[in-house]
Amino acid sequence: MRKIFSALILFLMLVGISAQNKPAFWDDIQHFKQLNKENPPPKNAVLLVGSSSFTMWKDVDAYFPEKVIVNRGFGGSSLYDLNFYSEELLKPYSPKQIIIYCGENDFAGNEKLKPREVFNRFKHFYAEIRKYYPEVPVAYVSIKLSPSRENLWPKFIETNSLIRKFMERKENAEYIDITKAMNGPDGKIRKDLFLEDMLHMKPEGYQIWKKVMEPYLK
Repeated sequence: MRKIFSALILFLMLVGISAQNKPAFWDDIQHFKQLNKENPPPKNAVLLVGSSSFTMWKDVDAYFPEKVIVNRGFGGSSLYDLNFYSEELLKPYSPKQIIIYCGENDFAGNEKLKPREVFNRFKHFYAEIRKYYPEVPVAYVSIKLSPSRENLWPKFIETNSLIRKFMERKENAEYIDITKAMNGPDGKIRKDLFLEDMLHMKPEGYQIWKKVMEPYLK
């Protein structure tokens, strides 16, 4: 009996160690795999990948009723994480278009990062996309100026500029600027578009994204 008890304790310890050693967002990726297994994603859909601004757009289909959209945003993720899970996020889907929103959390997680470093992360992810889908159109949605992260705005703006110039030089690539559309008549960011955390958006914010993004959707 004592041997059985000892074996059980050892098993539970190993399980606990295994759980602690999981890379960040492991559970989110496993959830996507389960979704794909239960309901295989349609081919030629618009694939959304990125962080919580996509994750929380749970009714994105209602904003674009004529499009088939697969949303694979996972909250808190950075471009580093998109690179880490690039195969899981890209290979299963065969999309007609890929749209990315990511970059905010890179700086929020490490304020010492420079725009050029985050830009390099984006370039790496773009290269990963091209490895699987050489001709599929890719669009990047600019980093929004979240009021709660005002101290990071200069880095957001510089990173957006680097990515915009990069995308303009590429074929089947577009940069979608949502920052200006989220400003009020005074030229300042509209705080009324955000939830209390001043980070995530209300439906009114997503309505603006819809209007800006719609002409770019294939």
